[in-house]
Amino acid sequence: MSGGKVWVVTGASRGIGAAIARVAVAAGHQVALIARGDNVATVAEELGEAATGFQCNVADPESVATTIEAIKHHYGRIDTLVNNAGVHRGGKVHRLTDEAWHEVLQVNLTGAMNMTRAALPHMAAGSAVINVGAVVGFRGFPGDAAYASSKAGLSGLTKALAIELAPKSITANLVIPGLVMTEMTSELSETALEKMTQQIPLRRFAEDREIAEVVCWVAQSRYMTGACVPVDGGLLSSFGVV
Repeated sequence: MSGGKVWVVTGASRGIGAAIARVAVAAGHQVALIARGDNVATVAEELGEAATGFQCNVADPESVATTIEAIKHHYGRIDTLVNNAGVHRGGKVHRLTDEAWHEVLQVNLTGAMNMTRAALPHMAAGSAVINVGAVVGFRGFPGDAAYASSKAGLSGLTKALAIELAPKSITANLVIPGLVMTEMTSELSETALEKMTQQIPLRRFAEDREIAEVVCWVAQSRYMTGACVPVDGGLLSSFGVV
């Protein structure tokens, strides 16, 4: 195995997760990409020998345990865990189904807990856990009760992990992306995109690479733990949230 650290990135088959994997590989690290779909193997193959794809459902503890064991067998250890996997199910409270609520919480929040709990026995001093949150977890948007709750929960989980893991010299931080140009947002109308852009002080969406670069920087910081790091073009600051 070449130099660098061993990264595990969930939700890595597209968007921010794939961007994090690309930036980590470019920095000389080994990366285990995790996603539910089988296309994660294709994404990993495109990144070269430094990357390996693993099909896994983070909401299923058994699937997670099997995958972490396979990663441990392949790489020998885990240095950086990035909990990025997430699903979004919109709907105002009176229309939000129980199924949608449970799915979002199970993947976005419990999934992060499942991954962290399974990975920690294979993480040594100097390792890092990074959870990927969202602006909606800190300020309200109508129709986002499930998603907001899951992302707000990640903030609490991050702070608890920071305290618990500090004696082991393992950091835990939360990176908070703002509005990012992804496959989903690219399908919005020009009018909708313009309206959303006007809310952002920097007057533009982020590129997924810009989020990934911050994640990689946070992973290297050894004296920062329990922090919430917005990468949102000033969106949260404009509302006096952080």
